Amino acid sequence: MFAKAFSAVTLFSILAVATAQCTTGALECCNSVEAASSPAAAAVIKSLGIVVQDVNALVGLTCSPITAVGVGSGTACSASPVCCTDNSWGSAISLGCLPVTL
Repeated sequence: MFAKAFSAVTLFSILAVATAQCTTGALECCNSVEAASSPAAAAVIKSLGIVVQDVNALVGLTCSPITAVGVGSGTACSASPVCCTDNSWGSAISLGCLPVTL
């Protein structure tokens, strides 16, 4: 019981710090984070008809929101935690991402 309570307190503390680092957008867990000009990112950008001003900007691919209760259906981000300014493209891609430490 103590371990579960400690884990919940630890999770909320980590998320509070990460959320404080993420003041410009949503906190997300992405399978990969790449430059917009990378082949994988460029393919998704092109297929969605997105215009990216900075080809060196970081984008997150296949992202899920990180919330106080976990990541999507999971409870941790084992991939790349990021803060993104535009996640209006569903889980396919998030734009303007910056890495964060959980």
